[in-house]
Amino acid sequence: MILLGLTGGIGMGKSACAELLRGRGIPVVDTDDLARQVVEPGQPALAEVRARFGASVVDSEGRLRRDELGRRVFADENARSQLEDILHPRIRQLWRAAAEHWRGQNQSLGVIVIPLLFETHAGSEFDAILCVACSAATQLERLRQRGWSDREVEDRNRAQLPVEQKIARATYVIWTEGGLDIHAAQLQKVLEGVSAKKSNPAQVGGI
Repeated sequence: MILLGLTGGIGMGKSACAELLRGRGIPVVDTDDLARQVVEPGQPALAEVRARFGASVVDSEGRLRRDELGRRVFADENARSQLEDILHPRIRQLWRAAAEHWRGQNQSLGVIVIPLLFETHAGSEFDAILCVACSAATQLERLRQRGWSDREVEDRNRAQLPVEQKIARATYVIWTEGGLDIHAAQLQKVLEGVSAKKSNPAQVGGI
């Protein structure tokens, strides 16, 4: 099985790419979903987050107030690092388990979506890495449409590697300025490249 890592900047098309992959019957795990899973009520990670950041990050029903936590950690690099120390090992354990499950099913390809793939030094775990990207202007417009302030976009971008560095380190790149049909056509080319790597294992890796 080829394990493909999918990454990119905020608002640059990771979710759209994941849906296109699922539509082709390719198994996909999104670590944003895993991040929500590990802080569900009753999970040890939520208790650790509350102990570190205080009761204000949990609502009256015992659920994480993601907006409040995000406001705090993206304004404080040390706080963000502490949160990552709580969450990232648990998230990695879950996506590794998913990959092993796919291998047991003899899947030919599996995809893990990791926004902070390079930042968490996970690149060596993948046979290839796909980065989706767009211009800074397009990213800003998309995130404004989601209700984000310019300051929130700036804070989130500052917490990640510049997308130019992600592009440089990726095996494949999809540029998402165009419509979904253009995105899908680029993805088809990527999948053809991945298929070629599978038929010639000597080409796989080297990231």
